[in-house]
Amino acid sequence: MNNLQLMPRKTITPPKKKKAVHKTLRFAHPFFTAVPPASRPVVPGVGKQMTDYIQNKLLPFPAPQRNTALTLDEIIGSAGAAEIAAAGRIRFHSIGDTGHENGLMQELVAAAMITDYDIAHPVTSPAFLLHLGDVIYYDNTDKGYQSQFYIPYKKYPGKIIAIPGNHDGELFKFDGTPTGQKVTLAAFQRNFCQPKPGVPPDAGTIYREMVSQPGVYWYLDAPLVDIVGLYSNIGEGPGFISGSVIGQSQKDWLIKTLTTIAKSRNTGARKALVLAVHHPLYSEGGHSASDIMLADIDDACKKANILPDAVLTAHAHNYQRFTRYVKSGTENWQIPYFVVGTGGRGSSPVKAANGKKTGDVSYDASYMGYGYLTIDVTAKNIVFNFTQVDAAGKKSAFDKTITVDLKTHHLV
Repeated sequence: MNNLQLMPRKTITPPKKKKAVHKTLRFAHPFFTAVPPASRPVVPGVGKQMTDYIQNKLLPFPAPQRNTALTLDEIIGSAGAAEIAAAGRIRFHSIGDTGHENGLMQELVAAAMITDYDIAHPVTSPAFLLHLGDVIYYDNTDKGYQSQFYIPYKKYPGKIIAIPGNHDGELFKFDGTPTGQKVTLAAFQRNFCQPKPGVPPDAGTIYREMVSQPGVYWYLDAPLVDIVGLYSNIGEGPGFISGSVIGQSQKDWLIKTLTTIAKSRNTGARKALVLAVHHPLYSEGGHSASDIMLADIDDACKKANILPDAVLTAHAHNYQRFTRYVKSGTENWQIPYFVVGTGGRGSSPVKAANGKKTGDVSYDASYMGYGYLTIDVTAKNIVFNFTQVDAAGKKSAFDKTITVDLKTHHLV
């Protein structure tokens, strides 16, 4: 028998993990600081600036249902499109930020736009309404579309096309409860991106034929004007058309689309080019500007060798107009940038415009209230007129008429 005694096994105690110590912030977020983003330490799970945090919360872009352009005859029929082409002029309305259940101002703005239609002269009436997003707020269900869209526009005779706003894509309300859709933009696509034109089920007993848009971002190839509509995702601000989480698909599509438009100018008549996106690229009230998205759009325009003649945005619940001064080759361009979040959903304060130029942009007009934009396009120019609508439903002109000369690229 072996007299060698076994030594008792030594118990090894793992080192205690240090508890993470939460450092209470002086302010509500770590980015209220004078330190520039490049010099800041990385906040774990967030990044160096607020836009890093926002990008992590964005939702994927639904892919287009078809990779073809939308045409005017798909919206108003071949006869209507032919009449507009023959007349050499197209007119359309534009607003954003409308959705409001039992919203009086939304209905008053809709009623004011209706008076621009003349049943005896359809060719001079607006061809359609271009909605700049936030069709629905917090209720992306058939009930929400019925009360916030179909009822307010039940008497509006024009077709309505749209780009989504942040509220159209969200899955949860501000209180954390669901908005009624399990997939981002499911309700928007159900009503605006049907497989073929028709009356969507959400319309109920209201007859409104809706268009079959190619996707949530799209290109409208119409007589006299090309319109490119983008989707800037669900952030309260700023907006994004690309990013680390949502990818580059929409920006790649934008570059390809703008390149196609640029090439078409070499073989046909030079048409106006209007870009539309929900979040503002410049703003002085309501919501801030989207610098990262502006850089993305500028980069796409540079790669396609083309510039827009005008840019339409919303999101801030007010009216703002800026002029951007851009040099392209030997030409000096003056490009109007509009914020038209005046369709009926509340109203946000905005700084008074003073016409002062900062960098390459001047801030030229502002208005806290409600109304809509009318755009007239010919082969020679684009004309913009903003109509304000007061609490009694009375229409009146606000801001001066803005005319873009398509040959000189100047405002006249």
